[in-house]
Amino acid sequence: MGEDKKIEILFPEFCNLAGDSSNMRYLRKCMPKAEFIETRFDEEMAFVKEKIDLIYLGPMTESRQEKVIEKLKPYTELIKQKIEENVVFLFTGNALEVMGEYIENEDGSKIEALGIFPIHSKRDMMNRHNSLFKGVFEDIEIVGFKSQFSMSYGKNEDCYFAKVEHGIGMNPKSDLEGIYYHHFIGTYVIGPILILNPLLTKKIMQMMGIESPYLAFAQETMDAYKQRLKEIN
Repeated sequence: MGEDKKIEILFPEFCNLAGDSSNMRYLRKCMPKAEFIETRFDEEMAFVKEKIDLIYLGPMTESRQEKVIEKLKPYTELIKQKIEENVVFLFTGNALEVMGEYIENEDGSKIEALGIFPIHSKRDMMNRHNSLFKGVFEDIEIVGFKSQFSMSYGKNEDCYFAKVEHGIGMNPKSDLEGIYYHHFIGTYVIGPILILNPLLTKKIMQMMGIESPYLAFAQETMDAYKQRLKEIN
C-alpha cells in the first residue's frame, strides 16, 4: 500500500480551492503508510532534493498563480526532467496553466509561465464558466466539474488527458481536456477528481509503482461513481 512512497503537496495553504485539497485527504486513506510532505510556499520544495513519487498542485487564485509561477520558474528544467523520468504529477484546476507558455489578462498583458507545454491561457474574470464534465482517459471514464475564469488554447492533440463526452475541453471549441504526458496529468476537472473517480485514483497509484492499489471506501466510491456516470449525459 505504498509504504515506501513519497507524495509532495505543493503550497497547501492556498492551492486548495474548490475543495480539491480533499484529493490528498482521500489519497492518504488509500495509502496510509506513505509519506505525505506538505510544502508551504516559504519552504524549499522536497522534489528539488529528494525522490518524490507524486507531486500535487491544486487550484489557486489568480494572484497566487503568478507567485507560484515565480516560485517554480528557477526549477523549470528540473521539472521537465522529472516529467521525462515518469515522476507522477497531478495538477488540478488552474494549476495546469502554470505549465503553459503564458497567461493572458483581459487587457492583453501576459504573464510568462513555465513553458513546459505548448498551451496558453486567457483570463475572463467577469465570467466564470461552470459545467459538468464526462470524458474518457485511456480506458477510464472520467466525471467531474469545471469552475474557472480562464480557458486554455494550443496544441494538446498528442498529449490530451481526456476526450470529452459531455461538457467542454480546455476551451469551448475543443473536445480535448487537459494534458497527459508521460505521468504528468493536468486538468481543469475538479470535484475533487480522485474521490469522484476511484478508477483514476487506482491508475495513479499504479503509475507510482504500486502493483495492487488499495482503494479506501471502495464500494461507496464506486457506487457513487457509477451513479454519476448515469446522471451526466
